[in-house]
Amino acid sequence: MTKSSKKNHLNTNFQIFPFPLNVQYVIDWVMSPESGGIDVFIGTVRNQTKGKKVIRLEFEAYEPMAICEMEKIAAQAFKKWPVQKVLIHHRTGILQVGEVPVVIAVSAAHRAAAFDACRYIIDTLKQTVPIWKKEFFEDGEVWVGAHP
Repeated sequence: MTKSSKKNHLNTNFQIFPFPLNVQYVIDWVMSPESGGIDVFIGTVRNQTKGKKVIRLEFEAYEPMAICEMEKIAAQAFKKWPVQKVLIHHRTGILQVGEVPVVIAVSAAHRAAAFDACRYIIDTLKQTVPIWKKEFFEDGEVWVGAHP
């Protein structure tokens, strides 16, 4: 699924995929001759949480609302920092340890804006975007990040 905001449609890219994310595509997409800095956040499935061994994760999303929230977050980033491009890609489905559930990339003329905006985007995404994560352990499972 692909949907971009109307105001910055050429400078934003929000997608939710049921298959592995392409990190090189993400980097290539945000690059531009005007960009002096690109910050990329790559979230990976770690092998433990709170001392418990993680077997796998499962992600579910309410896609229309998730894309809408991603648009809002990017719009806020454009207002707060002089960024040039924003990309947010997220996975759904079952992911194994080491796989990538989320990639966020931000380009800007200067690195500080790219760093600050990228951190803001991932932190806000985890709080407001309706994407839910289920962690599977050796002795059970639990849903985390159940927001809106």
